[in-house]
Amino acid sequence: MKVKGINSSSKKTRKLIKETFAELINEKKELSKITVTELVKRAEITRSTFYTHYDDLYDVSNDYQLETIESLVSNDKILYDKNDIIVYFTDIIDFLKKNEKIYKMLLSAPEPLIFLEKLKIMVSKKILFALQDFSKDNIYLDLDVSFFMNGFISELLKYFRDASSYTLEQLQENVIKWFNKIF
Repeated sequence: MKVKGINSSSKKTRKLIKETFAELINEKKELSKITVTELVKRAEITRSTFYTHYDDLYDVSNDYQLETIESLVSNDKILYDKNDIIVYFTDIIDFLKKNEKIYKMLLSAPEPLIFLEKLKIMVSKKILFALQDFSKDNIYLDLDVSFFMNGFISELLKYFRDASSYTLEQLQENVIKWFNKIF
């Protein structure tokens, strides 16, 4: 990401670039099939405007990933108990609901699987840290968290690829139910 001091105009331009990028990912299904020329033409911006904000299309994809990870994982809130973790999962679902259209487009392509793996690892670490005091006797805690998070991420991916018959609200309800059963 090139632009350091981001003013409101830069924020709007970056948002336009990312939205256009998401549309193209949705249509082409692969990042490698998208060109900067195609993106700038559709976004109605110049190539120099694009390159003022991003080095390449992978930089746009990375920006989406960082934005999401920062929003979902990098907050300073420490999870002290199981209720905090349940609230945390609710926050994750709420964030995804608020940005549902974009994530449906982005997650339709295979490239975001790396992003989902990063997200899973970071959320898992946060949850594992929170549960370690409550589950000292569970020698399989890391395995339990891994199974839980793999299921959660898998269901989110199915949802955003329109392969799930459940709503985000139903997924959220079930995540909380299974969390309480497992932990």
